[in-house]
Amino acid sequence: MRSRTRSRAPSRERAALRYPRSVRRLGAFGLAAAFLAAATLVAAFVGAADLNPLATAAALLDKVPFVALPSSMSPLDRAVLFQIRLPRVVLGALVGGLLALAGAGYQGVFRNPLVDSGLLGASAGAGLGATLAIVDLGRAGPGVVPVAAFVGSLAGVAAAYLTGAVASRTMLGDGVATLLLAGIAVGSFLTAVQTLLLQRSAQDIQAVYSWLLGSLSAASWQQVTEILPYAAVSSVVILLHGRHLDVLAVGDEEARALGLRPGLVRLIVIAACALAAASAVAVSGLIGFVGIVVPHVARRLAGPSYPSVLPLSLLIGAGFLVLADTLARTVLSPAELPIGVVTALIGAPAFVWVLRGTRSAST
Repeated sequence: MRSRTRSRAPSRERAALRYPRSVRRLGAFGLAAAFLAAATLVAAFVGAADLNPLATAAALLDKVPFVALPSSMSPLDRAVLFQIRLPRVVLGALVGGLLALAGAGYQGVFRNPLVDSGLLGASAGAGLGATLAIVDLGRAGPGVVPVAAFVGSLAGVAAAYLTGAVASRTMLGDGVATLLLAGIAVGSFLTAVQTLLLQRSAQDIQAVYSWLLGSLSAASWQQVTEILPYAAVSSVVILLHGRHLDVLAVGDEEARALGLRPGLVRLIVIAACALAAASAVAVSGLIGFVGIVVPHVARRLAGPSYPSVLPLSLLIGAGFLVLADTLARTVLSPAELPIGVVTALIGAPAFVWVLRGTRSAST
């Protein structure tokens, strides 16, 4: 068994040497872009409403600049496509891309491939915020739930960061492990508070758990425009720090020797990742496995360099969640599965496969 595993690793090294790194990255980006495009087309064509594929394709191409194609779609079918289905596809791509990008950023900050936003209090804070809003719906409208989840997610990360900073006795210190442990502790505390609220309001348990399992059923162009500014700012900040994350991977002392301030970089990236995850969770609920599995797939495709891993995670995460949402709304049509259930069913075996391949390559 050992000899077989050893022979496998050199063969992969020879394959990597056969293709230049730039060609490998270009191929990975092309593959990821094709995957996102295919997922988007499948999601646009497939659904409970039976739309004519040719008429749907013509209607979509008609929206491309400098392209004018007549379409035989009825006004009702056109409304289904452009007011119900496409907003959901675009919102799913945004949410999936943000979750995957935030997960990759957190893994770079903590130098740990098993970290995602859930371990730093973002998910627990969003869950508590949404629970407070749902329990208090007698005085607040349903539109308060996304806002409460957004604020709760940011507050959870802030509490975890401040707790870790106090524990390591410096706001810009090196306490990576301390910060991670603080995130776990804060997340557990917020989850306990959420459970206490649910026990006191048993009639709201179904509504809370429906939100916690994730859904894009209420997607609209308004939600897309609401999270787009946060998505743009957080994505740009994270992507611009790709090379800094590569430097952090060699250790804080070496990073300082190269003129980098590890604590400041860590703070900026954590804040941007928190903003990305919070904006995604606010409109979709809690969706697991995207932020932890997709960055692994990106590394398998293009290597460990974060200037490649981060944008690849954005593209692959967007396509993955669009496909997962398509399955969620079609498998039991006209009923819907929670999208978090679908991502778990796909993501858990995929994560085991990625870990197995990573272990074989490193043995």
